[in-house]
Amino acid sequence: MADPRLLRGGDDADRGQKPERRLYNPYQDLHVPSRALYDLPTAPEFLFQEEAVAQRRSWGENLTYYTGIGYLSGAAAGATLGLHRAISAAEPGDTLKIRINRVLNSAGQDGRRIGNRLGVIGLLYAGLESGMVALRDTDDWINSVAAGLGTGTLYKAANGPRSAAVAGAIGGLTVGAAVAGKQVLKRYLPI
Repeated sequence: MADPRLLRGGDDADRGQKPERRLYNPYQDLHVPSRALYDLPTAPEFLFQEEAVAQRRSWGENLTYYTGIGYLSGAAAGATLGLHRAISAAEPGDTLKIRINRVLNSAGQDGRRIGNRLGVIGLLYAGLESGMVALRDTDDWINSVAAGLGTGTLYKAANGPRSAAVAGAIGGLTVGAAVAGKQVLKRYLPI
């Protein structure tokens, strides 16, 4: 039979004091300071040394990133444009239900249309840039600008050679400006 003092809390319960409690430490048998378990490195850890040397996303990550960013930014811009269009097209006799329906339809239609266009542009750019890196076996600004030129050209190729050339030039200039802006930011802003 168990000791009745243990069931009541021992001698401390007899004197009116609370029994002392010991916190459970699951790491006590490991002989490792528990603080060392939670001091995690802030730099990324790699399985192979080759991964640590390459400071670049893989082609699949690139594809997902540019396509996703393009679609989401296009959908947000299109929804904003659709909202503005719907609000400006409102007539004085419209009920609240009709106005809400017009806003939802217009924002959804424009968001989907522009989001799909920018998603395709991101897909083309990511594929061309990854192909240029694999082809040239180097990663520099030339790959990005060439991918911008190719993306604009391919995107508007069905509209004719003049339209494709203009779109290619716009794509190359846009990517060139983005690369130059990124270098300026790296140089003058401590990030």
